[in-house]
Amino acid sequence: MKYLSLLTVTLGLLIAAPTTAQAKINVFACEPEWAALSKEIGGDLVEIYTATKAHQDVHHMRAKPSLLAAMRKADVVFCSGASLESGWLPLLMQKAGGPDVQQNTVGWLMASDFVKKLEVLEHADRSMGHVHPEGNPHVHLNPHNLIDIADIVAKRFLIIDQNNLQTYIDNLSAFQQKWSANITQWEASGKHLKGSDVVVYHKSWSYLTDWLGINIIASLEPKPGLPPTTAHLDGLLHSLKGKDVKAILVAPFENEKAANWLSERANIPILHLPYTINGNENAPTLEALFNDMLFQLNGVAP
Repeated sequence: MKYLSLLTVTLGLLIAAPTTAQAKINVFACEPEWAALSKEIGGDLVEIYTATKAHQDVHHMRAKPSLLAAMRKADVVFCSGASLESGWLPLLMQKAGGPDVQQNTVGWLMASDFVKKLEVLEHADRSMGHVHPEGNPHVHLNPHNLIDIADIVAKRFLIIDQNNLQTYIDNLSAFQQKWSANITQWEASGKHLKGSDVVVYHKSWSYLTDWLGINIIASLEPKPGLPPTTAHLDGLLHSLKGKDVKAILVAPFENEKAANWLSERANIPILHLPYTINGNENAPTLEALFNDMLFQLNGVAP
């Protein structure tokens, strides 16, 4: 199957390698989406600690003692990367990260390193707000990216735990077949969304809108990471007059005060999309996450 291509090199390296008993692989997942993907590939062979929840802004986490304790046990550190966790992950790695999870090791897995990133900047400075020069880190919101990232996850797991190699390969194949079928269904149901205009709070949604062909025409933030101002919102309200804006997209961790202000004055509905696992009660899994986002988007753009 074509999706297993990245595993072939690893299989060759493992043929002559000695096997040792391996307890469950301890995965330190920075975000819920990577915990869920780890479970899809690892099943009962992995023990997963999720560092953040859907209602927490990953940009502004702190290196709490509980995170340090979990990091000390980690065999794999699985995060978004592209500096999304730059405010706390380096400190965790310095204080509690073992040698097998440092950068450039099998246990260091930054999802954004393995997909084509959007919004890569050649130059960035503080005047631009809280930008990510390496590219937008919210890569999980294009479901095609998850197929490629799952391949990398399986590759890392089977290197660490050679005794269960076939299980990881089988789980990967099952996930990618299921996921490809889902993508076909989602793209069919969301075909009419192409060309629709939306307003966002932050650039959290770039991969989702790029995938579906939706246009982000404005942000509630005057600059990334800066809270909305009265002047910015007044200007935004004026600029949207006469435009058919389908929705204002808000993530669970974003303050919806500005969205409510604009919604009331411009008569634009707010969509509280889940963004990640358990972002709302309808998104307990990766599959349910995309089902709910497509359901909500289709509701405002029939």
